[in-house]
Amino acid sequence: MSIRPFEIENGLSLVPRIKLNLTIYPSSLTVTKPIDEWKIKRALIDFLETSLSIRITVPEEDIDIRRLKELKKRKREDPVANGALFIRDLGFLINKLEKGVEEDDLKSLEGKLLELRKYLVEKMDGLELNLEGVKFKLTVALPASDDFEGMKKAWEEFYAFGNRGYSRGGRQEPDTIILRGVPSRWFAEPRVSSKPSMLVTHTIFSTFGNIRNLNVAEDNDLGKDANEESGDLVSGLYCKIVVQFEKYRDFYDALKVLCGRSLQKQGSKMKADYDVTWDKDVFFRNSRNQTHENRVPAVASENDRSEAPKRQPYNSRYTSDNVRPRRFKE
Repeated sequence: MSIRPFEIENGLSLVPRIKLNLTIYPSSLTVTKPIDEWKIKRALIDFLETSLSIRITVPEEDIDIRRLKELKKRKREDPVANGALFIRDLGFLINKLEKGVEEDDLKSLEGKLLELRKYLVEKMDGLELNLEGVKFKLTVALPASDDFEGMKKAWEEFYAFGNRGYSRGGRQEPDTIILRGVPSRWFAEPRVSSKPSMLVTHTIFSTFGNIRNLNVAEDNDLGKDANEESGDLVSGLYCKIVVQFEKYRDFYDALKVLCGRSLQKQGSKMKADYDVTWDKDVFFRNSRNQTHENRVPAVASENDRSEAPKRQPYNSRYTSDNVRPRRFKE
C-alpha cells in the first residue's frame, strides 16, 4: 500500500487513505432513543486528537454514522449504529516518516502506514464512548476490500484446496478484479452520455496491463443500498466494473494499487470510496455461457458509441503493441 497518489487515465487518480468500519453497541440492554450521530462524531474526533501517540485530525464529513431508526424492531444483540471513518490527510505521516528516509525508499513509508492502520484498530476496537452518561461500545474493523494481504491469502487457499479458476502451466491463479461504487459519469464519454463507456473504461484500466475481458454495468443495487434510508433511489449513479487481465502479475499489481485508496476526478472535490475484490466465481466463464453471441466490439464507430449495457462481456482485442504502458514499478 503506497502513500503516494497514483494517476491513471481520464483525469482520475487513486488517492491513499485509511478507512475503518465502525459498529456501535449500547452498554446496557435497554435503549430508549436513537443515538446522536453528532455526539458520536465529536467523541471520535476528540479521541483521535488527544488519546493516541500521534495527533490525527479528521473533519466531521469524513465520519459517516448511520443510526438504527426503529429501535423497537432491534434485537438485543443488534447494534444501534454503524458507519465508517476515513483518514484522508496523511501529510502528518509523510512529514514525520520522511525525516532521514531516502526519497525513493517508499517501502519503509508503506510499512509505517500499515502499522498505523493496525495501531488504530487495536486502540479503537472495544473503546467505550460516554455520551452524557449514556455508554456505548465501539467495534472497529478494517474493510475486507482494503486488506490486500488478506485477499491474497484467501485466493491462495482457494486455489490450493479447490478446483476452480484458470490453470496456467498447471497452476491456478486469479486474474479478475471486481470494482463497485465508482461514479458512472467518471467512466462515461464526456458530453456524450452519463452512462459508463466500454472504451473509456478499457483505456483507464489498460494503465495496469493488457486486458482479456471487460464488463461495465450500472450498479443500481448499490445505489439502492446507499439511499434506502432517505427513499431517494438514483438509477445509474454508480457502476460495477469487472476486468480480467491477460497476466496474473498485472492482476496482482492492479489489485494492490486499488486497495486502500479512494478514486478522485480532476476538478472535483468528490472522492469515491469504492469496494474492490477478486473474482472467485469465474464471472466471464459464466457470462460467455449466457451471452456468447452478444460481444461488444473492441472499436466502436463514430455513430455507434460503446455505451455500457446492463450486463454484457467485452473481449479485448488490444495487443501489447498498442496498449498503454503501466506507470508503476515491478
